[in-house]
Amino acid sequence: MVKMNSKQLMNIFLTTFVLFSIITITNTSTTYAAAFPVGIVNYRLLVEQHPDSAKAQTAMNDAIAQAKTNFDTKSVNMNDQEKQSYYQQLQQGLQIKQQNLLETIQNKVNDAVKAVAKSKGVTIVVDTGAAVYGGQDITDDVMKKIVAK
Repeated sequence: MVKMNSKQLMNIFLTTFVLFSIITITNTSTTYAAAFPVGIVNYRLLVEQHPDSAKAQTAMNDAIAQAKTNFDTKSVNMNDQEKQSYYQQLQQGLQIKQQNLLETIQNKVNDAVKAVAKSKGVTIVVDTGAAVYGGQDITDDVMKKIVAK
C-alpha cells in the first residue's frame, strides 16, 4: 500500500478539482452555444442599402444647400465673430438633422433584424465586425425583409 502524506493528498485533490472544473466549463459553454444561436449581419451595408437612404441623402443635401443659402443671405452684415457663431449654429442644426434621418433608418433596420432573427430562432445578433468565427449570416434575409416592406 502506498503511503501519502497530507500534502500529496491535497495536491491530488486540487488537480482532480481543476480537471473536473475545466471539463464542466467546457461542456457548459458548448451547451450555451447550442442554446443561444448567433446571427451575424453586415449592419453598415443594411443601413447604406436601405431604400430610405437615398431619400435621406437627398433631404440632407437639400438641408445643406438651404443652410448655405441662409448663411450667405444672413451673414452679409455680420462681423467675423457673429458669422462664426451663426455658422456653428447651422452646423449643429445639420448634425441634428443627420442624426434624426439616420436614427429613423437604423430603427427600421433593427426591426427587420429582430423579425428575421426571431423567424430563424436566432437569439443573439452581432455585426460582422464583432464576429471572428462562426455564426449564421442573416444579412441577405434581413435585406429581403427590408425591401419587401
